Amino acid sequence: MDTGSSPGTSAVAWRRAIQALERAARAETFAERYERLAAETGEARHSELATYHRRSAACHRSSARLQESFAQRLMNLSGPQDTPPLFMSVVAEACGTDSAALTLVGSDQSQLAVAASDEGARAAQDLEYVLGEGPGTDATAKRRQVSAAGRSIERCWPVYGPAVTALGFGEVIAVPLATPDGCLGSLAVFDPRPGTARTTAVAEITEALVRTMLLGPDADPELYGGTDHRDTVHQAAGMVSVQERCPVGDALALIKARAYADGVPVNEMAGRIVSGEFRLA
Repeated sequence: MDTGSSPGTSAVAWRRAIQALERAARAETFAERYERLAAETGEARHSELATYHRRSAACHRSSARLQESFAQRLMNLSGPQDTPPLFMSVVAEACGTDSAALTLVGSDQSQLAVAASDEGARAAQDLEYVLGEGPGTDATAKRRQVSAAGRSIERCWPVYGPAVTALGFGEVIAVPLATPDGCLGSLAVFDPRPGTARTTAVAEITEALVRTMLLGPDADPELYGGTDHRDTVHQAAGMVSVQERCPVGDALALIKARAYADGVPVNEMAGRIVSGEFRLA
């Protein structure tokens, strides 16, 4: 779906917000029912079901707030000349910061797609993609929240750490996009001021994204068109693989290494290769 400022996009966001609130109300009704049963019978399973539905209701309400905020930002655009907002910008705001990036991975933990709120978050995520280490990588592999601030960022990630702090970030938090069957990737937030991002909020927003935007009846993994599947990078890797007569994985590593060495985003380097402007040789 396009991120443009069309009334249709805003209408979709409002509809999703309303549906999320309706689901929250239903979950709260079930929670109240099981709470009454727990009080009457003393059975633990009723308490467990009540807790589950309370958590589900909170998740849907978080999703509704994200959708409402996104719809409002679309409605606040003054004209077609305005830059339309990214859905990830409201995710970052809900987490208490300006910069957030969502990464989706495959079964082999390789990065499939990324959606970022701003240039800072995109640059931080590109570093992780190129270097193969960082908070999102660890959160996904270990399936637990990862955070670091100040000097500990460089201690946690000897290569990535200095590079991401050079971007001006003083704190990073990453939460896995956990599912009952595994992990879809991670949500990472970056902030110049340690302590500004709200750890609890990041965890709540992550669960809401998994259950409503990545999975569920109204799932939109494209995040209103803000998800980049790195198609240009994969195309460039295929070209380099042919040119250098090497496996695609090795070609991708060469592109990442050259992008890092030249200090340019990996997508930009890939674009140069695809256009014929640059050749790795």
